[in-house]
Amino acid sequence: MNGPHYPEPDVVAGGAVLWRPTGEHDGASGPDGAGGIQVALVHRPRYDDWSLPKGKLEPGESVPAAAVREVGEETGYDAVLGVRLGESRYRAPQGAKVAYYWAARAGAGAFEPNDEVDELRWLTPGSALTLLSYDRDREVLDRFRGLGSPPTPLLLVRHAKAGSRQEWDEDDDLRPLTPKGLAQADDLVGLLGLFGPRRASAAPPVRCPQTIRPLASRLGLAVDEEPLLGEEHYWENPRAGVARFVALAGGPEVRVVCSQGGVIPDLVRRLAGVPDPASRKASTWVLGFAGGTVRTADYYPDPAG
Repeated sequence: MNGPHYPEPDVVAGGAVLWRPTGEHDGASGPDGAGGIQVALVHRPRYDDWSLPKGKLEPGESVPAAAVREVGEETGYDAVLGVRLGESRYRAPQGAKVAYYWAARAGAGAFEPNDEVDELRWLTPGSALTLLSYDRDREVLDRFRGLGSPPTPLLLVRHAKAGSRQEWDEDDDLRPLTPKGLAQADDLVGLLGLFGPRRASAAPPVRCPQTIRPLASRLGLAVDEEPLLGEEHYWENPRAGVARFVALAGGPEVRVVCSQGGVIPDLVRRLAGVPDPASRKASTWVLGFAGGTVRTADYYPDPAG
């Protein structure tokens, strides 16, 4: 379940299965309102089709950012990213196309018809499968249905680039980020913010809270210290460290946790079953938790997404 390799076909797009709990009514059309979850489908008059919301990247834009922007433009709703749902590859009039999808919870907003999309329907996933025009969209929606209740993501970040250990004479916990590391921390704000974090935690070494402080400052979050998730204390009792990490994942709110390269691979291996997890500096694992169990594991090697 290591991270995506974004190829360079003629067209790259990002999209989502936009979902909301049944009962969040806002006047959107749709014949059924039972089943716990509704998903949004859009009708494009140009093609007279029903599809999942998606769209092409703008120059310099990351795929996750494009997915959030395009879903917002087509549906009128803020999209809060969750776990990845894979990709679709097909031929389009512009050439070879690949579209990457996420599960995304609907935030604030309301649909307004426009030139590209003239209707939105909120449907149960089963009804949406019937209405969709393309098998490729049905495959993506089937992956979403296979998740059961949409998992809550926990964002596990490795600290950004710090100064050389060999050239640092003071306590290693005080070794700070380099200018490159500070730039990586700034880049992480854009990626991690797409997942709507509401809690932040970090291992004690100063480079860990320093990595997520720009995000925490932007969102007005405190950064809680978690000694059991730092290399010094984790390996004294790994089971206690894993238990603490799972406890942090409890609850409905998304949390970002920054730790170290000596801890993250072991956590991902134990909880997600990934045999040899990567852990580049300033990279992120998005672990999808449901009922205290990791259901999905998505790796983002680039701090910009």
